Amino acid sequence: MKKVLVLEDESSIRSFIVINLRRAGYEVIEAETGEEALEKLEHHRDTRVALLDVMLPGIDGFEVCRRIRAGNARIGIIMLTARTQEMDKVTGLMTGADDYVTKPFSPAELTARVDALMRRSGGSDVSEGEIRQDPFLLNTRNRTLEKDGQRIKLTQVEYAIIKMFMENPGKALSREEILDTVWGRDYFGELKIVDVNIRRLRLKIEDNPTNPTYITTVWGFGYKWGF
Repeated sequence: MKKVLVLEDESSIRSFIVINLRRAGYEVIEAETGEEALEKLEHHRDTRVALLDVMLPGIDGFEVCRRIRAGNARIGIIMLTARTQEMDKVTGLMTGADDYVTKPFSPAELTARVDALMRRSGGSDVSEGEIRQDPFLLNTRNRTLEKDGQRIKLTQVEYAIIKMFMENPGKALSREEILDTVWGRDYFGELKIVDVNIRRLRLKIEDNPTNPTYITTVWGFGYKWGF
């Protein structure tokens, strides 16, 4: 069964999430603190999606996200937050999260977000092989990216964006097109998630992220893979 970790310190909210995910067919691992979540992930290494509350006793959700990402690029991570400030959303994404959900949220919305990440974390590509665009090599069999022979650690969302770019070199891709392809047409969130993930990708692949040459901005429209 597909495993999901739920890290939430409020028992009523955690129970609500757990019940709905189990109804959707997921096996749920529960944790009340960041420390407990990290410990349980060590024992459940096949967990494919983690839902992390931001405000926690002890280490917060952002730090838990950083520690998970340091050792696991493939797991899908969704931040759960009661805050509405833009900086909190951006912080979660920049620490390695794939998505965020602001409380209160509906069971249908949360399940749809988990479903989308689950498909990416366990899915396989239709086309198998390699895409080489020097200095990059994208291996679609093992879902990895190399630059000048050096492996670049990508999340599943980052991999999906890079794959989309490298399959469309020189083509201007709108934010809406990227959102629909990578997150799915039933995604409930905002276009801003595309911009934050592009910023994160630039930090990983560009020689000078403040003056990008590979992922260039098409002002008022979207982005282009600069080949």
